[in-house]
Amino acid sequence: MTVLALILLAVIIALIIKIYYMKKAVREIGQSFEEKLKNETNTLIDISSRDRQMRRLASTVNEQLVILRRQRHRYVQGDREVKETITNLSHDLRTPLTAIFGYLELLEKEELSKDGARYVQIIGERARTMGLLAEELFSYSSLTSIEEDLPLEDVDLCQALEESILAYYGALTARNMTPQIHMPSVRVKCRLNKNALSRIFSNILGNAIKYSSGDLNITVTDDGEIIFSNTAPGLDQVQVGRFFDRYYTVEAARKPDGGIGLAIARSLTEAMGGSITARYVSGRLYIHIAFT
Repeated sequence: MTVLALILLAVIIALIIKIYYMKKAVREIGQSFEEKLKNETNTLIDISSRDRQMRRLASTVNEQLVILRRQRHRYVQGDREVKETITNLSHDLRTPLTAIFGYLELLEKEELSKDGARYVQIIGERARTMGLLAEELFSYSSLTSIEEDLPLEDVDLCQALEESILAYYGALTARNMTPQIHMPSVRVKCRLNKNALSRIFSNILGNAIKYSSGDLNITVTDDGEIIFSNTAPGLDQVQVGRFFDRYYTVEAARKPDGGIGLAIARSLTEAMGGSITARYVSGRLYIHIAFT
């Protein structure tokens, strides 16, 4: 019995030691894998354990790590190419548009028939729309390339919002829109980039001016959430769910959409650690912005 007990004790000790080293190897694999994901390096996972199963596990993880790096490289390269294409496209559009605007100005000085003047007006409106799209494309490609390096400072949300609304006073007046604004008595401050925040507010206000039925409510809560709401008939949940998609277009939906302006707003909001969402309730569109 004594011999059997000693054998069992030896086996238990051996198992404990083996389990200890297996746990150590698993920790090494986990920590090394996390480090490889965070840092741009071509090195692979190496462990101190000589256990065949643990080394086989490390080898399998290394194989998947190599595949993941290749896919990440293709993604980064593809994303860079898309941004460069957008930038080049926006520049290429500006040249013919400048010529079109120039000839339109000359045409407007000529004596035209009633129909001719109407055609020139339509062409001018479409050309200006294309010009705005080209500018938004350029802005999007520029902003997404620097969005991770936005310098932050203490920003008064209410003051920044007031300045943005004031900048859009003329456009709001032209649409006979008087925003109903509700702000807390205590000023709310967050660590943000003031220029980026101004761009977010401007894009949302511009979207509301284009698609609102004439009303606009803006609320800032005590905890810093900003809520824009306006009547927007003809939308549905599917459309609103895609409002922040960068490639969602009017032509694809055949209805008003958020356009690339809201995609830019989302990119900037998320770059500053915030979130932006949209919902559609009883014919009203609500856009919520929250910063942590």
